[in-house]
Amino acid sequence: MKLYKIILIFALLFFFVPDSFTQEQKTDSTFYIYICFGQSNMEAGARPEKQDSGAVDKRFQMLATVDFPKQNREKGKWYVAEPPINRPENNMGPIDWFGRTMVAHLPLEYRVGVINVSIAGAKIELWEKDTYKTYLDSAETWMQNICKQYDGNPYQRLVEMAKIAQKDGVIQGILIHQGESNFDDDHWPNKVKKIYDNLMTDLNLEPEKVALLAGELKSKEENGVCYPFNTKILPKLKTVIPNAHIISSKGVKGTTDPFHFSTAGMRTLGKRYAAKMLEIHGFSFQE
Repeated sequence: MKLYKIILIFALLFFFVPDSFTQEQKTDSTFYIYICFGQSNMEAGARPEKQDSGAVDKRFQMLATVDFPKQNREKGKWYVAEPPINRPENNMGPIDWFGRTMVAHLPLEYRVGVINVSIAGAKIELWEKDTYKTYLDSAETWMQNICKQYDGNPYQRLVEMAKIAQKDGVIQGILIHQGESNFDDDHWPNKVKKIYDNLMTDLNLEPEKVALLAGELKSKEENGVCYPFNTKILPKLKTVIPNAHIISSKGVKGTTDPFHFSTAGMRTLGKRYAAKMLEIHGFSFQE
């Protein structure tokens, strides 16, 4: 009888342990993954220039959050992070140079993966887990059409893709560039905090290990019209999220319109995001 029980235990271990063990073994602790979201500047509208061309290091990868028919990319799969990273109709943004800078300064055994779900013109309310639909139902038709690519729920798509990514690597941070549509909203920091907390819960993450980097909007010097957000609203983020860091837009070049960064500006902003993240991870950065 005792021998039978021993055989039964070993049989159960044989059939049930390998799957979880294999999954645990598959996760690469040197594959650093970053969740990204925001509105148009994070969405990526800058046209790549000569210095943006050429082969992208294969250690910098993107997880497609929608299908990219023209680029032969399938939702939920990893690809070398050549622009566009967000959606097929986008161009280049700060995430491009964030990733390129990260892999250029990390040891060769490290890889970087990004997951970007950003939507032009969107208020932060679009990523609020429980109330997003109230906002989306009253949004412009073009925004609703963009959201259809995410099955009408950008937050859920972000979580869905992040869970896929967690099978391969470790989520190390969150990057956000949003605020033009909430530039005078005193409640913005608390709204971001709620989204951050939801991500921590839904992805089983530890807040002290997942930094949130938030970029400033276009500066007054670059004729940005939302610049008061940078001094009145954004600094309050650190009071509600201790692991939050602000990325300066001072000197970051803009386009002729009052909201957007230029291609050169996207490079600068992306490098600044990377410099801070490298510092957080304990790696050095040199321009």
